[in-house]
Amino acid sequence: MNAVVEVRDVHVVHKARSGGLFRRDRVYALTGADLTVAAGETVGVVGESGCGKSTLARVLVGVQRPTSGTVAFRGRDLWTMPPAERRTTVGAGVGMVFQDPSTALNRRLPVRRILRDPLDVHQRGTRPEREERVRELMALVGLPRALADALPGQLSGGQRQRVAIARALALDPALVVADEPTSALDVSVRAQILNLLLDLKERLGLALVFVSHDIQTVRRMSDRVITMYLGRIVEETPADRVTGAARHPYTRALFSATPGLLDPIDPIPLTGPVPSATRPPSGCPFRTRCWKADGLCAEAMPEFSAASRPGHRYRCHHPVQEEETTRDLADLARQEP
Repeated sequence: MNAVVEVRDVHVVHKARSGGLFRRDRVYALTGADLTVAAGETVGVVGESGCGKSTLARVLVGVQRPTSGTVAFRGRDLWTMPPAERRTTVGAGVGMVFQDPSTALNRRLPVRRILRDPLDVHQRGTRPEREERVRELMALVGLPRALADALPGQLSGGQRQRVAIARALALDPALVVADEPTSALDVSVRAQILNLLLDLKERLGLALVFVSHDIQTVRRMSDRVITMYLGRIVEETPADRVTGAARHPYTRALFSATPGLLDPIDPIPLTGPVPSATRPPSGCPFRTRCWKADGLCAEAMPEFSAASRPGHRYRCHHPVQEEETTRDLADLARQEP
């Protein structure tokens, strides 16, 4: 596999504002993350708020330095590089599309300047070549040339996100990380932006990491789906199996929350809130909400196990059987005391 980025045993721990006078609490934002993203593939990342999705995205683009572990871009550890080399490697090799284009773009700069800025910073080509590249980028994302001198405030939300995508592609990156790229947009334009990202990924051969709360969109967009819970990756599933053949109870519960209209079912119930990231439960962090949990789950976090299909692995002491339907699981969960 031609890996673009590899994350190995990455931990991210922050100091919290809570705690005692001399010892502040710690927030375990990411714990033991392992992930490889290959050239040309789309990896979707799902999970509830606070599960570590955005932290993982920041790690992948070199913005967040891990507390421990390695992040390698094309085989080289980003955090052993000299700072100047790391900035150049990340700036030219990785593009980021943020959640809200209205805050991600400089409101005082016209579209032309916003798109030319990465080319100027990295000194790509002559001035005429940079202007030509700006025109290419606008055409690539479907923006009319007449908008080149418009300010972000004069554009619609969908147009602003197209500008943000064009800026992320300015230096021909190998990897694009999209963190909730449609959540701030009107429903009417979300599909347009998602289809644009898919089209660009195919045309340019990009590796794409797609982070979203919209789990059905992630399933449609992705080749592989990563499920996160309380800072841990708990399952990696081929996208075509994630709805009906995922092995981790949490993945099944997530995808049961948005069932298809042709076969409506009640979702798998999860009791209680997500535990605090400052004081995560012992063993498997999902055990406090899982209908399958027992004493073993409190003792140790399970290692990854391989499912029957290559590329599918999970961390669970009591995994769901592949033939179990979501309807069966919902019934079993309701029967548990």
